[in-house]
Amino acid sequence: MSKTPKPPFSVTTPIYYVNDVPHIGHAYTTIIADALARFNRLQGKDVFFLTGTDEHGQKIEKAASEKGLQPRELADQVVGRIKDLWRELNISHDFFIRTTESFHERGVQKIFLKLKEKGDIYKGAYQGWYCVSDENFLAEEVPLEPEGDKICPDCGKRAILVSEECYFFRMSRYQKPLLDFYAQNPDFVRPASRMNEVVSFVRQGLKDLSITRTTVKWGIAVPDDPKHTIYVWFDALHNYLTGAGYDWDLATFEKFWPATVHLIGKDILRFHAIFWPAFLMAAGFPLPRTVFGHGWWLRDEAKMSKSRGNVLDPHIILKTFGPDPLRYFLLREIPVGLDGNFSHEGFLHRVNSDLANDLGNLVHRTLTMIQGYLGGLIEEGGAEQENDRKIREEFEELKKKVAEHFENYAVSRALEEIWVYINAANKYLAENEPWKIAQDISQRKRLSRILYQTAAAIRGVGYLLSPVMPGSSLKIWQSLGEKEPPEKMPYAEFEFEGLKAGSKIQRAKPLFPRVLLEDFLKEEERPALEKKETKMEVISFDEFKRMDLRVGEILKAEKVPGTDKLLKIEVDVGTEKRTMVAGVADTYSPEELIGKKLVVIVNLKPAVIRGIESQAMLLAAEIDGKAIIPFFDRDVPAGAKVK
Repeated sequence: MSKTPKPPFSVTTPIYYVNDVPHIGHAYTTIIADALARFNRLQGKDVFFLTGTDEHGQKIEKAASEKGLQPRELADQVVGRIKDLWRELNISHDFFIRTTESFHERGVQKIFLKLKEKGDIYKGAYQGWYCVSDENFLAEEVPLEPEGDKICPDCGKRAILVSEECYFFRMSRYQKPLLDFYAQNPDFVRPASRMNEVVSFVRQGLKDLSITRTTVKWGIAVPDDPKHTIYVWFDALHNYLTGAGYDWDLATFEKFWPATVHLIGKDILRFHAIFWPAFLMAAGFPLPRTVFGHGWWLRDEAKMSKSRGNVLDPHIILKTFGPDPLRYFLLREIPVGLDGNFSHEGFLHRVNSDLANDLGNLVHRTLTMIQGYLGGLIEEGGAEQENDRKIREEFEELKKKVAEHFENYAVSRALEEIWVYINAANKYLAENEPWKIAQDISQRKRLSRILYQTAAAIRGVGYLLSPVMPGSSLKIWQSLGEKEPPEKMPYAEFEFEGLKAGSKIQRAKPLFPRVLLEDFLKEEERPALEKKETKMEVISFDEFKRMDLRVGEILKAEKVPGTDKLLKIEVDVGTEKRTMVAGVADTYSPEELIGKKLVVIVNLKPAVIRGIESQAMLLAAEIDGKAIIPFFDRDVPAGAKVK
């Protein structure tokens, strides 16, 4: 009799650019994907987890040149670092694709020719403002700067005017098919707010898309016109097909395409939710089930990026804590889809409170009592009483809730529910007071039942946490005498009562040692101190002149609700009043700022911070982590130029 085939589950991360080393943002997407992959393996599904690297394009060509390397040399270096980080984070991907691999290049060329023969790709000429950093042409409505060029609204860098012969994809042909598809598949883009963004954009009209370059050499050549190089986004998006086996591993491709979910950052939503499905429709491939655009991790209320110099190196956290606390924090702190602000205090609260106090102490106390009172052996004990039954039944409900949340990609909600149960188990232990019952030999069976229920609860929690914290989960199971790792147990077969009486436990060891904030900060500051001898970056006088610095007079100031450091400030800059958000509340009260005059930059791109559009930025020195503002010591008019 043939076995029933396992249902497939395919999850992908974006493929990461190799122009720089990986940071927390890369780790976040990949950890989400890993947790989903691990959970679906527990569910008995046949899982395919794809990640990899995007290695072509002008940005990589430029980065390699700056380092005195060939593009492939730079790619090889960064790919090694990414793979090392994935190992350190315990990432369980099934395949790692590089867009420089021959099977990917062949697949992209084959699809290109197919669309060209169909008439969806044609040759023409294009002139437009091109952002090298984002590998993308700017929309026509982006205004010209006074200097006569354009600034990319996404990354803030100066674009270049490009005019060249190129091939176009008939994107305009797919406006109605895309809108029809979105209407029939409302969960194609998640969360729903992102679907609204996508539909709104497509309804405004789609223009044909330039998809080749003659000025970029580092990329895949157009097969019958090799002076053209295929545009990096057309090349890169097809990794989801070639990585799943298109044109080289038919069995894998038939099993795992279409993908169940593409996990992406919200900044590349347009490429994945508009361009990508149009390419697939044109080539006759079924579309993925869901494109999930997660939020950004912010630092000091700004998106982490190399250009801002505020990226967080995951290796620093891994060195101190190992992978599981970081995995837990990133998945617990914010729902997938929303932005989150990384703070040392927030991270350490999760480690010291949730992990060390709630979970770690529950495991340690239970194992210590079983060792001390029962000789280190699990005993089933007497019959269940009402509160014993309640802790078992609550676990059965928890198991259902966790499955529902994972299936909806709501990993933070699943973790919230698990911690509600951990707190219930701690309360159960406190209310039953086994340390008192242990003094009465006649209560041995009652003592055994209490410790059995608590140990079974710990085992269950360890099982449910295994997709998020696989290393800690394994330690919990091994400490309870389990011979097999949690992932060997199918989800449907896992039972609270599966803890075997007679199992011998291991001696308790702290799962999550507490860490002091100052010790953590020292570790993070160490790399910065080591780099202090590096050469200062020099800018030209023309670059300095581009900054519009003016005298601003503070008219109003108030705290931003829910924050400790942020103030919302209204400032008169002479020609108008501007609103800005500044992290100075731990140095100045709102009242003492009213009427003060200071230096303000007024030509920065506005940024939305905590729902407030910040239209300017003040200048301040940073001393011991606090902002010190240089105020004018005599009367100067608001709006006066600062040079």
